[in-house]
Amino acid sequence: MGFLSPWFLGGLLALGVPVFVHLLKRHITVPRPMASLMFFERGTQSSTKHKRLKYLLLFALRASLLLLVVLAFANPFLRRLASDPAGRLMLIVLDNSFSMRAGTRFADAKQQALVLLAAKPASQKAQIVALGGQVAMLTQPIDDVVQLRNALEGVQPGDGHASFGELGRDIRALGEQTKGPADLHLFSDMQKSAMPANFADMVLPAETKLILHAVVKGVASPNWTVASVDAPAELADPKDTKKSRVLAVIAGLNAPAASKNVSLLVNGRSIATKRVDVPANGRATVEFAPLDIGYGFSKCEVRVDAADAFPLDDASVFAVRRSDPQKVLFVRGQGDTRSELYFGTALAAAAQASFSMQAASAASTNDLDPARFAFVVISDAVALPSIFERNLQEYVSKGGSVMIALGTGAGHPARIPLWGSEVKDAREYARAGGVATTVGQVDFTHPALADAQPGRDNGGWAETKILYASVVDPGNARVVARLSDGTPLLMDKSMGEGHVLLFTTGFDNLTNDLPLHPVFVAFVDRAARYLSGTERLSGSRLVDSFVQLRSGGVAAGASASAEVVDPAGKRPLSLEEARTARAFRLDHAGFYQVRFANGKDAVIGVNPDRLESDLQPMPDDTQQLWSGSNTAAPAEATQAAVAGDVKYRAVGLWWWVMLLALLVALAETFVSSGYMGTQREDA
Repeated sequence: MGFLSPWFLGGLLALGVPVFVHLLKRHITVPRPMASLMFFERGTQSSTKHKRLKYLLLFALRASLLLLVVLAFANPFLRRLASDPAGRLMLIVLDNSFSMRAGTRFADAKQQALVLLAAKPASQKAQIVALGGQVAMLTQPIDDVVQLRNALEGVQPGDGHASFGELGRDIRALGEQTKGPADLHLFSDMQKSAMPANFADMVLPAETKLILHAVVKGVASPNWTVASVDAPAELADPKDTKKSRVLAVIAGLNAPAASKNVSLLVNGRSIATKRVDVPANGRATVEFAPLDIGYGFSKCEVRVDAADAFPLDDASVFAVRRSDPQKVLFVRGQGDTRSELYFGTALAAAAQASFSMQAASAASTNDLDPARFAFVVISDAVALPSIFERNLQEYVSKGGSVMIALGTGAGHPARIPLWGSEVKDAREYARAGGVATTVGQVDFTHPALADAQPGRDNGGWAETKILYASVVDPGNARVVARLSDGTPLLMDKSMGEGHVLLFTTGFDNLTNDLPLHPVFVAFVDRAARYLSGTERLSGSRLVDSFVQLRSGGVAAGASASAEVVDPAGKRPLSLEEARTARAFRLDHAGFYQVRFANGKDAVIGVNPDRLESDLQPMPDDTQQLWSGSNTAAPAEATQAAVAGDVKYRAVGLWWWVMLLALLVALAETFVSSGYMGTQREDA
């Protein structure tokens, strides 16, 4: 305990006032008339009893009141352990991304975080956060050291890609909820590739102080990795030199020129090894052909003998399924003589899968079973036999897919098979001297149009000319592409476990000139893989990507259960999740085995993001800019905390003293009122 204003203690001299009032005040005797004093003997009267304190309770109350007032002005306080002079929250963020697996980075970072946590004052609240493929809040803001330590020790190195931009966004959202100051301690390798494109995404709230604990300093160690692998997901003929090959790119990151051995493994067995010269900080391509695999799924891997400090990124896995060419049913309308040729030619040129097309007129489809085909294409045919249309509906509900190109056969109004609505109108852009329109908007995130770098020409779609298109209300369908005037061009609707793609123009060169452009082949290739499901049955994905287990159009629990087996051989889905989950996040590297709700099986290879292989840390000036005005070395701060540099805060007591003084004053008033009447004279 102490006093912030000890000079006011001199006011304790005022305690003499109640002593004077009760003891030294003048004693007054009231005269009494007497007839004669001759019979009284002269004597000396004692004043002892007048010097005794009277009304002890009243005296004690008055003295206490003065004592409390003096203490209040002296501003007494108690010393208490403080988390911070301003009561700040401690945020401990541990980076467990894939790059932290290099060397002893993760172990060092966790040990430093545990040391900081052990030095935390008992009353300070802290929160544990893991930064990997996503920002995970492992605890609430609490002061329980045992629970905080258990959460921190439970963090394990992952395979995800860290993003400081995502960390900044989540901490800003957290700051809006907690509404208080905080100290964020980030234990990380401060990887440069974790920085977002916009530095503003990393900025933390104004009340949050960033303290960086970098486990890596200086220049990054040389590292060689398999940057990418281009391999077919489906393979029908291993002797087909156009498709039966594997192209691997080997990259040297912060590395000198070197010669490396690169091997291709199939189901754990090495089938080919080649030597490649990798230039300094450059890339080299190696090709393996043909890819000789058996029927069914094969787990493949390209591995480089890097002999560097990060061996976990020396391989890239992928799955290939060998099967006979998949059959595609092409249903054409009466008078449609060109669409079959254009679509069939583009389908035969598909680079990633093998298909064989069977064409039939709409009138001859009664005896055809759609279940025998990978997917069905309906071109310029809105009138289908009722039996075939019912078979198509059942086929789609069980997981099949259909692509409909309306062409010019869809009059106004005309019912669209399977779609559930009619054609509202038609746009004849080139009629009567009109000008053909173009494709204005394209959703390149859709699998049928996927393009990571579409470029200024909108992936090639901007050069196409649309002469005729039907107007269809999309309803709850996803509009994938629109014309320049906003008319939907390509729509995707989920129906049961399957999909229906609706193309509001045709596949011939009369309604548009799309078949004359290279983008048409790429479109048919991607759409065929999407409709057939080969896109998700094999191949490779990145860690933290999602695989769709069932269609979004089916009610939860209405279909069969899905099943997932992770690389460790465990089943991460509970029974309830297997019955209702729409998608599953692939959060570990390795091979996943998946059985979808429609009954199809898949083997998917999952790889870490190769941005994690670039071990170069952020420049020092960038780290200082991010941490703001804080330039103290994190190691020194940690050592000071361990050495016992514990901070305290003063808890003021003047408010409580004044409250007690008020109560004493009220008591003094009540007691003194009992002595306000005429007092009897002392005998």
